[in-house]
Amino acid sequence: MTLKRQIYFWLASFALFAAFVYLFSPILLPFVAGMALAYLLDPVADRLEAVGLPRLGATIVILVVFVLAFVVVLLLLLPVLGNQLASFLQAFPGLVSSLQELITTGFGSRVFELLGIGGQDLKANVGSLLGEGAGWIGGLLKSVWNGGQALLSVISLFVVTPVVAFYLLLDWDRMVARIDGWLPRQHQDTVRRLAREMDRAVAGFVRGQVSVCFLLGAFYAVGLAAVGLNFGLLIGIGAGLVSFIPYVGATLGLVVSLGVALVQFWPDWPMVAVVLAIFAVGQFLEGNILQPKLVGNNVGLHPVWLMFALFAFGYLFGFVGMLIAVPAAAMIGVLTRFALSQYMASTLYTGEGTLMASGVPGDPGEVSAAPEHVEGGNG
Repeated sequence: MTLKRQIYFWLASFALFAAFVYLFSPILLPFVAGMALAYLLDPVADRLEAVGLPRLGATIVILVVFVLAFVVVLLLLLPVLGNQLASFLQAFPGLVSSLQELITTGFGSRVFELLGIGGQDLKANVGSLLGEGAGWIGGLLKSVWNGGQALLSVISLFVVTPVVAFYLLLDWDRMVARIDGWLPRQHQDTVRRLAREMDRAVAGFVRGQVSVCFLLGAFYAVGLAAVGLNFGLLIGIGAGLVSFIPYVGATLGLVVSLGVALVQFWPDWPMVAVVLAIFAVGQFLEGNILQPKLVGNNVGLHPVWLMFALFAFGYLFGFVGMLIAVPAAAMIGVLTRFALSQYMASTLYTGEGTLMASGVPGDPGEVSAAPEHVEGGNG
């Protein structure tokens, strides 16, 4: 009965939390952003405290430096990116039309002729395909643009978020100690261990992946702008930022930049190959240098699970859901692994209790053989 009450309690707590996020998601953005900012900057505050700076002074220094850096970057990049975005949206229909003409009358016609597709059918099929793709990309850009407008136009985001981050960062250690005091005494060691695993997973992924996104965005932007690709700065930074979702950022950036490169450079195919090479090098750097060094291999977030969590939480709770998707996915992953380990150690898995209850004279060696085999397979 005690186990059932605990299960009901935690299920009810989770349901109340989900209902709270769903009901108040329109106003939670500055608070969630402030909490995320405080969480990300807490290690910096701890290091400043270690060198003798008081917590209040460390908090003020960190937030002032962060806000100034954010404002400087925003003032330097926002006008350029805004102009490129406006130009890209204006030129997008012409790019789609030019790409359709290039495919139907250029190199693509030979391939389709070998497949037995006539010229009119080819033009109709390509036009339909590009029209659907353009509609999808246009809808995506509109969604991102609307989200960006909401993100940048809501004054509370710039006013409330720093205030929330300041107070949370100032009281972070005291809040953690207070929550630790609420833990049930008989389970506090287990809860603390799970909390440390969650913190390691969230911090390892978020802090590392944010660094990877910025570095990839800078690499793609500089590389595409250096080869003279139209809208190269916008495409490169966008591909880097969307790289927070594994494989999606690079794939989307490659598709958009390749389409622009074909329209701009064809038949100068070496320039198109250079654009492809930039993304190939970027993927090599991400997979072999940036991810292992900055994110590590022990985060415990599978890319497929991460993508599902981002889409699911974004669908349920909007932009706020995407902000909490990664920590929620990490926590669920830790709890799932803990539940699986408990199951593997229980008689429900080993069957020892069933054998003893039924009176079957099972060989103890045979009973213990299965767990050893499974353990070796996992190792």
